[in-house]
Amino acid sequence: MVEQAADPVAEREVVLRATGIRKRFGPNEVLKGVDLTVLRGEVLCIIGPSGSGKSTLLRSLNHLEEIDGGRVELDGELIGYRRRGHRYVTLPGKQLAAQRARVGMVFQSFNLFPHMTVLQNIVESPVGVLKQPVREATATAMALLERVGLESKADAYPRQLSGGQQQRVAIARALAMKPRLVLFDEPTSALDPELVGEVLEVMKDLARDGLTMVVVTHEMGFAREVADTVLFMDGGIAVERGRPEDVLLNPRQARTKDFLAKVL
Repeated sequence: MVEQAADPVAEREVVLRATGIRKRFGPNEVLKGVDLTVLRGEVLCIIGPSGSGKSTLLRSLNHLEEIDGGRVELDGELIGYRRRGHRYVTLPGKQLAAQRARVGMVFQSFNLFPHMTVLQNIVESPVGVLKQPVREATATAMALLERVGLESKADAYPRQLSGGQQQRVAIARALAMKPRLVLFDEPTSALDPELVGEVLEVMKDLARDGLTMVVVTHEMGFAREVADTVLFMDGGIAVERGRPEDVLLNPRQARTKDFLAKVL
């Protein structure tokens, strides 16, 4: 894959850079040297067939998966490791947690705490990790709930919400940490079809406001409308990358053409 040409302006705008990412599960090499660069305010959508390594790549970007090769940098800082002489060693838990706090994550299955209210779910990390005063964290949480259209559900529990509502709470929870970027791992795949639209509308609104986002998705319409860049993966390889109108409507690679012919 050919990366975007570097220039001094672009270099200052780079939020996330992954270089040569490799990941193996036993004998199966899931990621085979993947590169990607995400600029501030960019929406990067990662598409591809199931089993192509998309979610593993996403989880590798904030060290939820420990990589076997390559490096990930957030604002120029190595993620998950520090250099010791000629070797790289894994960061201690506290330092790794501090790095992860700068990268929001929205999972397929919401991952809300069932014993906490919506409001408690959102303020938990800002208070516990960022040490924000409870009053400040609560005010921020209520503003975020209003933004995702759920201010009336602050005192509800996750079991009392629809899947779409739970995912919107999960998005608000990620935003409460004021992250440098947010990673979305197929955020609509666990939803009933009629609930997909409400989550995508929130994501579109965030994109319009300039949130830096990396989105693993099967929603081709969303990728076409919102993405600045689309990355097509297959077999653990970044096959093709470019503007959505190029990758989705006029792909160069035969594998990309074959995939899109089946899903569009």
